[in-house]
Amino acid sequence: MKKTLLSFALLAAMPAAAQLKATVTLDNENAKQIINKEIYGQFAEHLGSCIYGGIWVGEESSIPNTNGYRNDVLNALKELKVPVMRWPGGCFADEYHWTDGIGPKENRPVMVNNNWGGTVEDNSFGTHEFLNLCEMIGCEPYISGNVGSGTVEELAKWVEYMTSESGSPMAKLRKENGREKPWHVKYLGVGNESWGCGGSMRPEYYSDLFRRYSTYCREYDGNKLYKIASGASDYDYDWTETLMKQVGNRMNGVSLHYYTVKGWDGSKGSATKFTNDEYYWTLGKALEIEPVVKKHIAIMDKYDPEKQVGLLVDEWGTWWDVEPGTNPGHLFQQNTMRDAFVASLTLDIFHKYTDRIKMTNIAQVINVLQSMILTKGDKMTLTPTYHVFKMYNVHQDATYIPTKVTCDKMAADGDRIVPYLSATASKDAQGITHISLSNTSLDKSEEVTVNLNGLKAKSVNGTILTAGCADDFNSFENPNLVTTKEFKGAKITKDVLIITLPKMSIVTLEIK
Repeated sequence: MKKTLLSFALLAAMPAAAQLKATVTLDNENAKQIINKEIYGQFAEHLGSCIYGGIWVGEESSIPNTNGYRNDVLNALKELKVPVMRWPGGCFADEYHWTDGIGPKENRPVMVNNNWGGTVEDNSFGTHEFLNLCEMIGCEPYISGNVGSGTVEELAKWVEYMTSESGSPMAKLRKENGREKPWHVKYLGVGNESWGCGGSMRPEYYSDLFRRYSTYCREYDGNKLYKIASGASDYDYDWTETLMKQVGNRMNGVSLHYYTVKGWDGSKGSATKFTNDEYYWTLGKALEIEPVVKKHIAIMDKYDPEKQVGLLVDEWGTWWDVEPGTNPGHLFQQNTMRDAFVASLTLDIFHKYTDRIKMTNIAQVINVLQSMILTKGDKMTLTPTYHVFKMYNVHQDATYIPTKVTCDKMAADGDRIVPYLSATASKDAQGITHISLSNTSLDKSEEVTVNLNGLKAKSVNGTILTAGCADDFNSFENPNLVTTKEFKGAKITKDVLIITLPKMSIVTLEIK
């Protein structure tokens, strides 16, 4: 890909050693919306080694574990403050029959995962294992129900099994399987990608199915369900229009999937070997989620001006070619500083639309696509994306502070414009303000002036994530090549912050 004349003009006007300059102005008066913590949701599918070898190794494993869950992964997920996790898919969900994953493990039937590499699935990780995991790490479970190959009765009984207190056949079965009390299950997805792997349906047909399935997914003993319709793939605005028209407020939320991917035909490109042009193209594609989200929201606003139906971007992230020598159906890819920027820029966008966006789930939590964690045998490494999510978790349930950013920009592949600075800000319940800043430039530092606009600041400290090169990543041999460090490049001067951001860096500041 070639940069357009605009990008050349911008770069030509800037001396080689020049420092970029930018301003950020906080709009404290219009800080009203809460950044829903569920925007930091995760996604765990029976795909490759996300579950088996990633989360679950079994009680007999030599890898240190607690009741079969890897200790290193458990600790890492707790540190991340995961608010919600989606399971069991993905495409796998519409071939998954939940009764295969309950009861004594030796009695559970084997299946073949036809969606992802033809892997033999022994069902040793099922409903109990997932819901117990959510309790252990303190997150809400988001169950994705089988509509594609399942039945209304099957999904209705699954809800009963998980949430009914007593007196029902499914509650009795759950108790026989070792769980006396029901779990709290709030989020229920009625199918997944019903336009594709979930059944190749038309939106009109799926709308009727949602109405039928959701009717029989009942609420037991005070457990309130938030029922989510299988929504559109990125630019399919007709799907959203049809669901809003035909289903409307019968659904609590509707999903949207958006991947930063080159295309669905041929090579998607290497996760770790890319040119500067490909780096900027990737950031431009990630930023394109904003106009996509805005168009879907505009459709929703037409039918639901009071914003009772939430938009849930429950699959998003980068999608590259699998690592050489791995099963193509397992979607195992490395994770570089480039992926970290996709995460920070996308989260900055999600913060703007929290009046409609109620949840997002990056794909996926371990060993698949843009994951938080990579494992291999008894080894584990945290990815650059993990560090972004950890730096950003201070924004969970905080009040969003709108920001105005003025900075240099460049054109990356046609009409995509990539700003050299992205920013987001919030104030938490203790009155502490946090600002996250991303300098996307590969070769220039940036002097950023933050106009605090009346915010009284006595101290500032921060954390930085950066790397020597955009294609740096954490391997099992070198797990800490890309990691966070203390940031000391910010100072308070009267009513402003002056910050020197190194090239290719992401910073979160705490202002008191």
